[in-house]
Amino acid sequence: MPIHPTALIHPDAQIAADADIGPYVCIEGPAEIGAGCVLLAHAVLTGRVRVGNDTRIGYGAVVGAPSQHLSFPPDHPGEVLIGNSSTIRELCTIHRSTTEGGATRVGDHNYLMAGTHLGHDVQLGDHVVIANNALLGGHVHVASRVFIGGGCVFHQHMRIGRLAMTQGASAFGKDIPPFTLGAVRNAVAGLNTVGLRRAGLDAAERLDIKNAFKLLFKSGLNTAQALAAAEELDWGQNAREFFDFVRAAKKRGICDLLETSRSIPEEGGV
Repeated sequence: MPIHPTALIHPDAQIAADADIGPYVCIEGPAEIGAGCVLLAHAVLTGRVRVGNDTRIGYGAVVGAPSQHLSFPPDHPGEVLIGNSSTIRELCTIHRSTTEGGATRVGDHNYLMAGTHLGHDVQLGDHVVIANNALLGGHVHVASRVFIGGGCVFHQHMRIGRLAMTQGASAFGKDIPPFTLGAVRNAVAGLNTVGLRRAGLDAAERLDIKNAFKLLFKSGLNTAQALAAAEELDWGQNAREFFDFVRAAKKRGICDLLETSRSIPEEGGV
């Protein structure tokens, strides 16, 4: 596939022979572009950026720009590593790492919709979907198979657990546990039951997660008490993942149960 004659390519860039580099693309540093990649018009890659195979970077996206961090000069070294078969739509911004030997990472099979921002040192797992104009601050960690609603904002140094989902236009500064529905402001509204089914979890696995959720959020125990109670019970792998995530929370802790969710009747099943 062609490199358009208007593209500006750094001499140290390594571009696979079948990559498609569109009009006015600018590659300013020693980037590595894998086989089958497509960079659409006006995309910019700057600094040390590595892109795996079959990834598509959209119109006007900027990957590898310096972090928005006053302690680091624009020429501070840092990497962006993007995996295979991901789609990064128009006007997305992904900033380089600020940590020594670290990288801002985007895994495989992710879909970042238009206007998504990933701050420095963000870590995305695989099969993550981020809807339009979501903003992730530095060092946010997003596990695999998370769905982030449009317009959501995330404080730096927080985590989103596997198979969680967030309601659009919500804001978070606390960790969102796996399998839950994040909503409004630092709250969870329940379990991501549709996502659990789509991920192939059977009824027994979903029930185990539901019981873990009830112990943490609906038993009347505080977080420390619920974790202590969980130690006395036998759980499956997913519920153990749920409690391990909560146990690893830092000072800001995890999202609280949305107040209106406390009075919602139990669903007939999961």
